[in-house]
Amino acid sequence: MTRRRLNRKHIPLLATSLVCLLLYGAAALRYPGFATPSVFVNLLADNAVLGVAALGMTFVILSGGIDLSVGAVVGCTGILLATMVDRLHIHPALAIPILLLAGTVFGAGMGALVRWFELPPFLVTLAGMLLARGIGFVTSLESVPLEHPFLVRLAGVQLPVGGGVGLSLAALVFLGLFAVSLHLSQYTKFGRNVYALGGNSVSAMLMGLPCGRTTVLIYAFSTFCSTLAGIVNSLYTLSGNASAAAGLELDAIAAVVIGGTLLSGGVGHIAGTVMGVLILGIIQTTITFEGTLSSWWTKIAIGVLLLTFILLQRFIQSRATAKS
Repeated sequence: MTRRRLNRKHIPLLATSLVCLLLYGAAALRYPGFATPSVFVNLLADNAVLGVAALGMTFVILSGGIDLSVGAVVGCTGILLATMVDRLHIHPALAIPILLLAGTVFGAGMGALVRWFELPPFLVTLAGMLLARGIGFVTSLESVPLEHPFLVRLAGVQLPVGGGVGLSLAALVFLGLFAVSLHLSQYTKFGRNVYALGGNSVSAMLMGLPCGRTTVLIYAFSTFCSTLAGIVNSLYTLSGNASAAAGLELDAIAAVVIGGTLLSGGVGHIAGTVMGVLILGIIQTTITFEGTLSSWWTKIAIGVLLLTFILLQRFIQSRATAKS
């Protein structure tokens, strides 16, 4: 009788899932009402902006890259949307597609610089971060309210799930993008190319894979997700603010890494990123339920988890190297 061995690539995802379940179970036992449907739905809605941005970041890290422009693009998108609607009187149904297209083109430009000019992703996306944040603050230093009836109705959209509980638009966008990202990563040539590029870019080129086009598409998709996250954030707060989402790129990277995606690229899963986002959300919600702890304990807990998963990744890589 043959015994199946666990694939080492699945260990980080299993570890993330176990941590998520343990944290949720511990919080449910400690705090009455934590395990109610309304709290879980709010968990999805409150972390939808981070989740949408992290899904795009996953493809970048899977390819062996990094994107530091995420938070700045979210803030820039929000203030541009508010300015276009409130001051330029552009209908939101037109302004939103324009911003999504502009964000996608911006990301494609960064991807082109990374691939064809062989510039480090860290520096290219750092420049993109400064550019996007600068454009946001030049547009407006103050928060601009979003009072257009179309956006107010859009922000109030809910999908009933029973028991008087409904999924908000933010949660629906997060779950919808998760389904799209899962399909892209697991069932398309693009997804296979992303994994191949992150696993070994030289081998991918020798195999004749379209590495250049794939890199451009990766950063285009990541910035599309960041732009979408900015729109979701604006609808969630009904305002645009250039300083919004400061440091979100770091939380997105943490969620992806805690979700089991290797920083070296080539190994990871979209579902792991969603688990990572939920872990961060559970920690934050738990501290809110506790009531007596500083919100900075969230950062401490995230730091400990991030360090733990990095060490786990290092252990897996060293074992793989020793066996080869």
